[in-house]
Amino acid sequence: MDIKSRTLIILALMLLIINYVETMVIPALPTIENDFSISATLAGWVTSAYMIVAAATSPLMGKLADTYGKKKMYVTAIGFYIVAVALAGFSPNIWVLLGARAIQGVGFSMFPIAIAYITDLYPKERVAFAQAILSAMIGIGPALGLLIGSYVVEDLGWPYAFHTAAILSLILFVISIKYLPHTGIRNKEKVDYLGSTLIGLATVLVLVYITEGPTLGWTSVCNLSLLISGLVTYGIFIGVEKKIREPLLRLDLFKIRNFAVANLVGIVSGVGMFTVFIFLVYYAQLPSPYGLGLSIIQSGLLMSPVAFGMVIFGPIFGRMLPKVGPRPVLIMGSILSSLAYVMLMYYRANPTEVLIDGFISSIGLVAVIIPLVNMVALALPDQYRTTGMGMNTLLRTIGGAAGPVVATSLMESYQTPIVMIFNGQPLVLGFMPSSTAFDYIALFGFAMMLITLIISLWTKNYTFKAVGVQNARNGEENGHLTKE
Repeated sequence: MDIKSRTLIILALMLLIINYVETMVIPALPTIENDFSISATLAGWVTSAYMIVAAATSPLMGKLADTYGKKKMYVTAIGFYIVAVALAGFSPNIWVLLGARAIQGVGFSMFPIAIAYITDLYPKERVAFAQAILSAMIGIGPALGLLIGSYVVEDLGWPYAFHTAAILSLILFVISIKYLPHTGIRNKEKVDYLGSTLIGLATVLVLVYITEGPTLGWTSVCNLSLLISGLVTYGIFIGVEKKIREPLLRLDLFKIRNFAVANLVGIVSGVGMFTVFIFLVYYAQLPSPYGLGLSIIQSGLLMSPVAFGMVIFGPIFGRMLPKVGPRPVLIMGSILSSLAYVMLMYYRANPTEVLIDGFISSIGLVAVIIPLVNMVALALPDQYRTTGMGMNTLLRTIGGAAGPVVATSLMESYQTPIVMIFNGQPLVLGFMPSSTAFDYIALFGFAMMLITLIISLWTKNYTFKAVGVQNARNGEENGHLTKE
């Protein structure tokens, strides 16, 4: 097996484990809530803590990878992940679990590092296909997590989700140390820790505001102060980056059209995609006639073909992209996603219809993701590639965090009463999200993907030929192998 294939398999397996574990945690939340006797809001932070730290640390870890080497920082990220996952499985209380989950977020930075790794190793006409394999792990990991996670939590208990991940991660940690090559051109600049701290803090403040919005209130003084503080900190970050000699990421790189487009599309499409993901999860499990009335395991079975759609079509789009360029693929993905969201408004009467809608949505999703990572990887100079991937991950995570909040807010705003006739009198037992709520969620997702389509039109298209490459950025060659 050659060095490229071996590296791709190692990176793909690690990303598979991460996405598997993060989805497996979702069915465990009610059990964690009961075991620790905590509120649903606090239990929700088991996922939020991971997501927020992952977004906040990705640019810094990317910069460190560009400075000290991708292998060194990739292995470091796995090390953080192993320690955190092992600790999470033995958590005596919710606070230890939340701390462990936060440390796991640092480990997620291996995703942008892995994408940059592949860009260094593969010739440009093969980069998109290799990136598609890694991106497909975002689909197959959750599919396995939903299927296996429900059984593991039910039969063994939620700690075993973390125990198994710790063992598998440790095995890949050893394999990575032995077999991963050193790649890329190391950037001898100093690491901008001030800029990293500012953008990380700003991201944490904004994501906490978004996460706590439904609980504390969007306009409450306490929560609004988080948003304002976050926006001010972003402003300070921009001011510092303009003056500092060796910034975290040169802001003039956003003048590169495809890098700017990829980041705008990343945050907008992230909102739309995760809004509709919440639609599918809740609608599948709500009792009939408010939803499909499926169990957790049944809804996992329903969602699995949706996730496998990414696995099937990811490599197809990866092979297509070098021939037609990112712009047509982005446009096609935006249109397919928009179509899927329209179908969810009018075509969701039974599991089969929802499955078809979700499957089309998954094809659109992967058709958007693959061009984004390819555009960022090829648009930037070698020494800023991993940092740029980290920045793109941050923005997509912010969009992904906002999407579920929009969906749940709409479900709380548009509800229908559960009425039971008792002694000839109507008795209201509670409330469920109404059909109007799901219509509006789908409509909002459609609007986000329509905006994605409009932004995608500004993409500077590029294609690859069998011999020689027309780069997205002035024909410069990437992919140098060096010893570190």
